[in-house]
Amino acid sequence: MTVEMSQQRFEELVGDALDLIPPDFAAAMSNVVMLVEDRNEENPTILGLYHGIALTERTSSYGGVLPDRITIYRLAILDICDTEDDVVEEIAITVVHEVGHHFGIDDDKLHELGWG
Repeated sequence: MTVEMSQQRFEELVGDALDLIPPDFAAAMSNVVMLVEDRNEENPTILGLYHGIALTERTSSYGGVLPDRITIYRLAILDICDTEDDVVEEIAITVVHEVGHHFGIDDDKLHELGWG
């Protein structure tokens, strides 16, 4: 069963999920933008995607680059959720997971931490 939800409500929930990130981590995020799209064209079932250079991989020559992007895929998340509470939980997990990649944390470690 797919949950029906407006783009605006979904974006509000993504904002709420960003508020869950501890202030010290949020302050350390650098040159990154959060986007909401319906689906990833190459892999329509993925829930989120980080595209950029993780903070741990940036060198002194880092500069003059476009912001990293964290994209949350609205329809892919709605497809796997039965209730709005499920959507809230899945958005939070996905946002934290992708922000983790911005900080250089790999998938294995994120799964180990419960943010798979």
